[in-house]
Amino acid sequence: MPGENLSRDEAHERAELLSVDGYEVVLDLRSAVEEAEPAEGPRTFRSVTTLRFRAAVPGASSFADLIAPSVNSVTLNGRALDPAEVFDGSRIALDGLAAENVLVVDANCAYSRTGEGMHRFVDPEDGEVYLYTQYEPADARRVYANFEQPDLKAPYRFEVTAPEGWQVWSNGVEESREGLTRRFAETAPISTYITCVVAGPYHYVTDTYTRGDLTIPLGAMCRKGLAKHFDADDVFLITKQGFDLFHEIFDYPYPFGKYDQAFVPEYNLGAMENPGMVTFKEEYIFRGKVTQASYERRSNTILHEMAHMWFGDLVTMKWWDDLWLKESFADFMGSFGLVEATRFDQAWVSFANSRKAWAYRADQLPSTHPVTADIRDLEAAKLNFDGITYAKGAAVLKQLVAYVGREAFLEGARRYFKAHAYGNTTLDDLLSVLGEVSGRDMAEWSRAWLQTAGVNALTPAVTYDADGRVTELAVLQEGDELRPHRVAVGLYRLEADGALVRYARAEADVAGARTVVAELAGAERPALVLVNDEDLTYCKIRFDEGSLETLRGHLGGLTDPLARALCWSALWNLTRDALMPARDFLSLFLAHAGRESDVGVLQMLHAQALTAVTRYAAPERREASGRELAAGALRELRVAEPGSESQLTWARFLAASASSEGDFQLLLGLLEGSARIDGLDVDQELRWDFLLPLVAHGAADEDAIGAELARDDTASGKRHQVRCLAARPSAAVKDQAWAAVVASDTLSNALVEATIDGMQQPSQRELLAAYAGRYFEVIEGIWADRSIQIGIDVVKGMYPSLQDSPATLEATDAWLAARPDAAPALRRLVLESRDDLARALRAQARDAS
Repeated sequence: MPGENLSRDEAHERAELLSVDGYEVVLDLRSAVEEAEPAEGPRTFRSVTTLRFRAAVPGASSFADLIAPSVNSVTLNGRALDPAEVFDGSRIALDGLAAENVLVVDANCAYSRTGEGMHRFVDPEDGEVYLYTQYEPADARRVYANFEQPDLKAPYRFEVTAPEGWQVWSNGVEESREGLTRRFAETAPISTYITCVVAGPYHYVTDTYTRGDLTIPLGAMCRKGLAKHFDADDVFLITKQGFDLFHEIFDYPYPFGKYDQAFVPEYNLGAMENPGMVTFKEEYIFRGKVTQASYERRSNTILHEMAHMWFGDLVTMKWWDDLWLKESFADFMGSFGLVEATRFDQAWVSFANSRKAWAYRADQLPSTHPVTADIRDLEAAKLNFDGITYAKGAAVLKQLVAYVGREAFLEGARRYFKAHAYGNTTLDDLLSVLGEVSGRDMAEWSRAWLQTAGVNALTPAVTYDADGRVTELAVLQEGDELRPHRVAVGLYRLEADGALVRYARAEADVAGARTVVAELAGAERPALVLVNDEDLTYCKIRFDEGSLETLRGHLGGLTDPLARALCWSALWNLTRDALMPARDFLSLFLAHAGRESDVGVLQMLHAQALTAVTRYAAPERREASGRELAAGALRELRVAEPGSESQLTWARFLAASASSEGDFQLLLGLLEGSARIDGLDVDQELRWDFLLPLVAHGAADEDAIGAELARDDTASGKRHQVRCLAARPSAAVKDQAWAAVVASDTLSNALVEATIDGMQQPSQRELLAAYAGRYFEVIEGIWADRSIQIGIDVVKGMYPSLQDSPATLEATDAWLAARPDAAPALRRLVLESRDDLARALRAQARDAS
């Protein structure tokens, strides 16, 4: 639509002109349950917005935002405006503004199937309808007329009419009810993107948090079909532990009254920090047995969103350039909170191995950017919810805590909240308060860490005397921008029992290309030198030759789980950078992964091993490497403790790596009950995990998929069924999947994702080759015609990455060269996919050599 992609300059100009006093939003959602679909156009609901605002320059012109199929009426200061003249599909033109204004917009807004705006989900299990809203960065305008930018904060009152028997929630508490209509209390001043409505026949559980005189009503909800799996007690436990911690360290009481948490279907994100009404993907409700790593991830997300109540909701960035001001802090606080307040006291291990892997990848793409980014418009903002903004920013904050000290960091946060409560800030506001409390030069630190892109590599350089003692240990820094790092360097010896144990440690400020760590001179010769021990900074670790040789034989003997995770992470970066052949990483994996005690790290290693085989191994070695992986998985599965998390993890990995007739016979036997592994409970989720590879390799057919759906005729089962159907090894099936995603827009966001995932099977490269050229023919149309979320999913998911040859690179380059004026966000997605492919080809060449 014209004007839908709001620019930063337009937002700045509007914020200079306008200030908002309040919204009253009235929604009628009864149409959500009408059985008949509209004869034409989308299903809609009525939305009436009364918007009170002031203009600094009377007589000036501006615009309000609204994306809706139709507008019934627009009234400005009692003057009726013709919708046909003032509404262009995404904006309402406002001319001749007064000093004080009242805008009333009566519109018919569309329900969504893409997870954006007012998402409508029909549960296939019982036919019930569930609604929820999701707006970030700019989809509130799909539900009500507004000024869609974060720095025009205002209080909101929502009034919602819903079908009989439904419950309704919003950011504020329910204040009154008359018939089918609920009225909710006015909120504190907040931004449009964190307003929220959830409605439907949800299963709802309540609790209460108290701390001194403060009482916070707690609620948690999910679809009725998931109620039997919902462990709300654990959700409330983590919630209360988080509130205890954040109240203590922030010294600012939770400012938004109640605290509901909704687990909703077909959610595009992990979660969203709507104040008083946090939304989560319902996959955080576990239908089968999962490992503690899954509970840790859910708990991390709960604390991440809770931290946003202060970092993001109470104090909000002015524009999306400073998105990191909320996301980096929340990502850091998620892990910090787990370690400080919950049973997950090893969460920094997961952070080092998993979250930072996301950051390292993003920071080496051609689209890498500083933590504080240059965001010119909303399309660019949507793509900046990435590994830089979240994980690198959080890692940089971890470095900042080491740099200024924990107490100075927290005191800076406390002053920041009190100075800017209910307001909007920029980078300078934060740096000012941190410099004030720490006495450090925050300008230089910010320039190096927040305003430059890229990741440094740190490598130890060690010399020894005739007795084998260290004469000098230096840290060498590489990268386009050499940064100041506070690091710990650990020296490890090999014990008689094969254990690798740290016997010396020194902290140092690394600056420039070469820094000597004088404190370690004279130490006995180490078997392993670990730069960035304890993971204080953000960098790629390299090893000297002696340390690398030690790891080849004794990596599993590292007794410290964080040190072990850091070494695995470093070895994976070496593989991705084509400095280590994929076959070497796979050899290390097969030799040592079975000794990994941290199940989250183990799951990450499984994903990396599969990537090494499917993307980084030389093509002529793929088949043999795949067989070795599956054999290793079966070996570890058989020796794992019965009923343990390790056993479950290896069972899933066996399914993911299965490639031989023997593998398929075992999986089939486990599904049918003719085979058994002591302690392994083949529950419904594991059954789907086993069925997918059988289908993809032609060892199970459509009848088997149908039989499994009959066992699990639920929303989750439907997604699994769609994935399995698209995975069948047939040209006709692939054509159907392509058409369902590319030629049609009838699938919901969740089923688009499942179809793409099923279609793109690494074992079916030949079947998928036909779509490589077609991809470049359709992506501009997809980007223009679909919502941005579906556009992202299709452009990323359908890129012909499995056609890993120079010809695909050439086709990508030809498209980029021929489309210099394509949407910048679309070009970015294609460039990122191209870079991943080029990296894979370099790794394959290294493995072949």
